[in-house]
Amino acid sequence: MPEQPDAGLVSKVTAVIAKSQRIPAETITLDSTFEELKIDSLDGISIVFELENEFGIGIPDEGVQNLRSVRETVEGISKLLDEKAKAEEASVHAPPAAKDDTA
Repeated sequence: MPEQPDAGLVSKVTAVIAKSQRIPAETITLDSTFEELKIDSLDGISIVFELENEFGIGIPDEGVQNLRSVRETVEGISKLLDEKAKAEEASVHAPPAAKDDTA
């Protein structure tokens, strides 16, 4: 059985979709498809911008093209947030850059 995504993340993603589409959040489930929610490609672009702003991430174009459902969106956002956290962790523990005294 697939791992269940974080409920807080699901709630945030659902809220962004609901606000963007002006539909009640309670009508959106993890298994809702964008087709069922009547989300077309232009709506999808708007949702992606809102998700990027909400979570402080950049969603690559190839990732956007693969989003067809709320579950796929949540899983993609989760992966990007994990990558962001790892990058921030790495930058905190990275040694300071060497000074270049050749100038």
